This record gives sequence, structure tokens and C-alpha cells, in this order.
Amino acid sequence: MPPIDPDVQQYYASSWNEDGRIRSGLNEIELIRTREIAERYLPASDLRILDVGGASGIHAEWLLEAGHTVHLIDPVARHVDEAVQKLGHNRRFTAELGDARSLDVEDDSFDAVLLFGPLYHLQEEFDRRATWTEAARVAMDGGVVFGAVITRFASLFNGLAEGEIFDPVFRRMVETDLATGNHSNPDGRQYFTTAYFHRPEEAATEAEQAGLAVEAVLGVEGITAWIPSLERSWDDPDARRVIVDAARAIESEPSLLGLGPHIIIVARPSRSVP
Repeated sequence: MPPIDPDVQQYYASSWNEDGRIRSGLNEIELIRTREIAERYLPASDLRILDVGGASGIHAEWLLEAGHTVHLIDPVARHVDEAVQKLGHNRRFTAELGDARSLDVEDDSFDAVLLFGPLYHLQEEFDRRATWTEAARVAMDGGVVFGAVITRFASLFNGLAEGEIFDPVFRRMVETDLATGNHSNPDGRQYFTTAYFHRPEEAATEAEQAGLAVEAVLGVEGITAWIPSLERSWDDPDARRVIVDAARAIESEPSLLGLGPHIIIVARPSRSVP
């Protein structure tokens, strides 16, 4: 198994604070909606959950609060250390270094598997297929697998929202993203890190080809992520509810799935489906 892309390792091993990003301002809608979608498909409390690519425990934290047992796996040592430091006091939490494409986990051992990160950074289809296949392998009969992906149009819409689209270097990068899905930073620029941007139907197909039965393909933030003016309203609880409601209202509209930055595939091992 080839190592994780060094650019990805360096990006997350540096001072980048993913935990702070997803809890900051309008970015928090990603966390709120991801939790909302996952909880909808988790059948009970006290489940065994494998959080693959779980970073510093962003999702493990609320899963533990809900009464679940969580084992986190991440390829970045800094993330694992931070997760243990933050959540290691909880006896229902464990964490280790590992690779989503080859999990050191027994078959049929978890009620739910989260892939809220690994699929972002695997540019080769066989690597993404391996990740889905491993998730299907370790999920129990009747279990559920969640896979989050970045949408194909994310850099285009982000450039329009932030004004970077007027930079010729940025536009050339966007052209490549749109044509191939393979996102790489131009020389001397840092726009996220090495990544793969999916079309919604492509992500579902990859899950199915790995032996999973797709139950739902859901948008996370929708257009809300690309409207900077919403930032001013986010701290107002009533306004925040309106924004989240708007994202939820279009979550399963096929014509709009590629509009937001993220979608979530909800799937089950085929052996669990009658």
C-alpha cells in the first residue's frame, strides 16, 4: 500500500487547525449537518463506531456524548495525539494511527463506520474503492457506513464567493478540478491540499462497486456555504436555525447535490440488505 500523499501529511501535521475551522462561524454548519445526518441513521445508543480519518476527534466528541463507543483511526500522528489528549479520559474512546485503505480491524466488528475525511484525499480510484471496501468489511450485519466527499465544483464556487476566481492561476487550477476531479496546488500557492473532488453520482457508484448498498446521497451545506453575508447572521440562534433549515430543505434534491462543498453517502453492507 503506497503511503499517504506527503502534501496531505504535511498539511495536517502543520499548524492547520481543522477542529477550529469546523467550529468557526458559518463553517459550523458542516459540523451541525454532518451530525444531524449521521444521527438520523444511527439506530440506538451504545453503538460501536469506527471513526476512520477522525482527525482530532471532532465527531468522536459528540458521538461519545451520545453514549457510543468510538475507536478513531487517522494517518496523522498529530491528530491521534490531540484526540487522545482531548478524549482519552473517556473509557469508551480509543485511537490509533492507521490507513483507511487497509484497516487493522476485524471483520463485522462495528455498528457504524465513518469516512468523514479519507475520501477527500485519495486521487486514485482504486484507493477510494479500497477505502469503501474496508469500511464494508468491518461494518456489522445491519450496520451503516457514512462517506463524506468534496463536490466537483467546490473550488469554482469558493473562488466565486471569495473573489479568487479573478486570479488567472486560481482559474487554471479550477479548470483542472472541473475536468478531472484531481485537485493539486499550483506552485507557490496553498489552496487546500492534494484532493479529489467527486460528482455526486460518482461517489455513490464507488460505494456500490465496493459491495455496499447505497441508501441515501445527501447534501450537507448546500448553497449556504457560498453566501458570505450569512456569516453576519450565524451567531443569532434564530437566524442559524433558518440557515440550517435551508440546507436541509434541499439535501436530497438531485439537481442541487453538487451545489454545496460536501455530500454524504449513506450505505450498508450488501449482506445486510434483503
